Amino acid sequence: MSQPIILLVEDNADDELLTVRAFAKSNVANDVVVVRDGVEALDWLFATGDHATRDTSIDPQVILLDLKLPRLDGLEVLRRIRADARTALLPVVIMTSSSEDDDVVKSYTLGANSYIRKPVEFDRFAEVVKNLGLYWLVLNQRPPQPRPAVAP
Repeated sequence: MSQPIILLVEDNADDELLTVRAFAKSNVANDVVVVRDGVEALDWLFATGDHATRDTSIDPQVILLDLKLPRLDGLEVLRRIRADARTALLPVVIMTSSSEDDDVVKSYTLGANSYIRKPVEFDRFAEVVKNLGLYWLVLNQRPPQPRPAVAP
């Protein structure tokens, strides 16, 4: 994976396909890693379970996180991402169909960097994904990776 990757946490196959197609239509060349539930997302991020052999030197440039996920919901995934020093600073964009004000408030309270409601029509969805890619993959300045402590 030469380009920075996008971690897409999405259980709906149609929304996954729309997102991947929208990135392709917008000429986003980054690899998209797809995980389909909250447990798998955490396994991928922390290299556990089925993803125990993953190269942990590769972090996603951005995490696109749905809220309504099987096994472990997106809010709990976000809580665990922010609670661990290895992932606390990773950009997390909530990308969901939820229009509940409570979900928006909880997401930002738990440390989401952005909250996007998925548009229903493809052209609008593609435009949102294009802008998302431009901002998070090109314009956004991420903090430097934490460096291991050096013995004196």
